[in-house]
Amino acid sequence: MTHGNGRYAPSPSGDLHLGNLRTAVLAEAWARATGRGFRLRIDDIDAARSSEISADRQLEDLEAVCLTWDGSVARQSDTLERYEVALDRLVEDGLVYECYCSRKDIAEAARAPHAVPGRYPGTCRDLTDAQREQKLEELAAVGRVPALRLRAQVTEWSVREVFSDEATDGRYTGDVDDMVLRRGGAQDTGFAYNLAVVVDDTLAGIDQVVRGDDLLSSAPRQAYLAHLLELPEVEYVHVPLVLRPTGQRLAKRDGAVTLRQLPGETYAEKAAAARAWIDASIGDAALADPSLLSHEPVTWE
Repeated sequence: MTHGNGRYAPSPSGDLHLGNLRTAVLAEAWARATGRGFRLRIDDIDAARSSEISADRQLEDLEAVCLTWDGSVARQSDTLERYEVALDRLVEDGLVYECYCSRKDIAEAARAPHAVPGRYPGTCRDLTDAQREQKLEELAAVGRVPALRLRAQVTEWSVREVFSDEATDGRYTGDVDDMVLRRGGAQDTGFAYNLAVVVDDTLAGIDQVVRGDDLLSSAPRQAYLAHLLELPEVEYVHVPLVLRPTGQRLAKRDGAVTLRQLPGETYAEKAAAARAWIDASIGDAALADPSLLSHEPVTWE
């Protein structure tokens, strides 16, 4: 395909705040301006935090701010078997190992003198068979199962990034570590987001991902996984976040920051106010040509 699709993929863990809605509008604008289709997906891979009620409310809010998408709404929960196929492929290639670490173990390892912040230190990567057997017995005794991690062959990876100030010559290079592919523990042992999103983007023909720049650092990990699975490369567009007056990113705990919390007697009035603020924060020129969008964060007051 000369052009594939862009997408917006919220996690249904509550109502979208205005920063989320603004990013959705930008994602559609970028897709349309570059001759792509635009798809919507509900990222409900984390079953413990997801709800159908939240998904329905999010879809209603996206429609209320005039977002339009092509085709039906996809859901990660409908493609679990595809993640299993991808994981099996990595296992066959010798690129997966069991990890027995708890969150406490990882946090303590991260405080070591030569630890790289945010990167798994490889504690379980090269254990002997005897050590693995002992670790498995210890986990079984407390009702836990190990996580599955990628045995990464690189420490960094480069991706196509067309907007962020952190990119150089249209590429961004960031860290890659032995990321989790399937979670461990006593509960919630499902597939990890990085694996799921790579598979789902390919299934939907996604070749452009527009999202907040707080997710820039995860792009190399996801692109590296796609490379290992021989999946197409994705173009990333990371846009500035909406911030609070204090300079911290906007969050749902910050008060009246969702569409439904805005002033107005009716839902339609609130939706109109939300879209008016989104349009004003982006600007007419950038709505027509998103490459003209300012690189400066927007403040919500």
